[in-house]
Amino acid sequence: MIAAPPRPAAFAALAATRPGPADTAFLRSGVHARRLLLLKALLVRVRRYRDRIAPEILRGFEAAWNLLERTERGAPGVVRAVLDYPTTGAWLAAALTAAPGPALDRHLAHLEPLAATAAVRSGRPLDLVLRAPEGVLCLPGAGSVVVAPGPVRLISRSQVVRVHSAAAPGAPAALLRPAGPRTGAVTGSGPGWRGLRELAGGAARLEDLDPYRVPPGGVGTPARVAAERPDIDHPAWSAHWRAARELLRRTDPARAAEIGRTVGALVPLLPHGPRAVGATLSVAPGAVLMTPSAGAFDMAETLVHELHHGKLSTLHELVPLYRSGGTAVLYRVGWRADERPVAGVFQGTYAHLALADLWRRARDAPRVPGAWSTRAAQQFDHVHDQVGEALAMLLESDELTNEGREFARHMRQLHASLGTSPGARG
Repeated sequence: MIAAPPRPAAFAALAATRPGPADTAFLRSGVHARRLLLLKALLVRVRRYRDRIAPEILRGFEAAWNLLERTERGAPGVVRAVLDYPTTGAWLAAALTAAPGPALDRHLAHLEPLAATAAVRSGRPLDLVLRAPEGVLCLPGAGSVVVAPGPVRLISRSQVVRVHSAAAPGAPAALLRPAGPRTGAVTGSGPGWRGLRELAGGAARLEDLDPYRVPPGGVGTPARVAAERPDIDHPAWSAHWRAARELLRRTDPARAAEIGRTVGALVPLLPHGPRAVGATLSVAPGAVLMTPSAGAFDMAETLVHELHHGKLSTLHELVPLYRSGGTAVLYRVGWRADERPVAGVFQGTYAHLALADLWRRARDAPRVPGAWSTRAAQQFDHVHDQVGEALAMLLESDELTNEGREFARHMRQLHASLGTSPGARG
């Protein structure tokens, strides 16, 4: 998706890893535009393969599409929030690449709970029957309801939505309520309700329910898979999140605020070693996937690192920074043992530049814990020269676009402003 570059000041701020609210809004608008484009592409795909889609799936998809359109007319902000939630991007990517047949049908069925979520959040009157063949009705960004496998009815009265098996209308029901037009959130109670836990200081949720939160085969090498709710220490995750946000606020308030604006979902992965291992999905910006952290320092660094992977992926989709394909030149960078293509070098350099900036500030900040300052000084010394070498590789590469070269020059300006590492000065 090619768009006009952001204004020069915003482009420079993004390259310097320090965008303001307006610059972050530029990226958010790009994510939304892409979601609408992909949603339209999915509709075209459904029309192309309609003869190969199971009739009940096709009827449900079309009814859900109509519901989404009706809800959007009355509550466009709510629909936008549901469409822009990180896991919606992962769902669209899966639906657009699945082979026609059972795989595509399974993904198309997800539009029903997605549209129902928007309708519940908007507070509009409801009387729907959805399918939940596996006994779980997922409400993206809100939670899920465990029900008897089969048809599920959602019916509202005075903005309270009852969710129960269509075959047992008199049985106890989960109750859902929109939390208000300003937040667009959902609260719930009753049998079967499992709500996402909100994280303090922003819009982020601890996302441990959505089926699209992690790809089926996991992420990374070796593959890291999603942790399931019974295996997650929720109080520890919440405590580390609060401590990491406070640490960032004391170190760099602007970066703490950016995480609050940008991270919409924190996705727990199964443990892998003593320290956090993070990941992002280019199709799901705003989600940070992470194994359990060792504490505030560990989580703060992982959040900053992964946030910048997501930002660069989003910007590259809007304004290409490097060319795909070509000769596939590989480069060796200091923080990896293997050789990387230009995309990997660009991603790694941007994320490590943000960490170098964070560590320089933590090293010099007067109100941070001594252990954090000491650790930051060591980490800055380790990574500073590595980033400089990687930037030189990028600026010498002929795989960058004109915009990519300009972006790398701005990155180099930030790197130069950080000063020489203590080891190099010695």
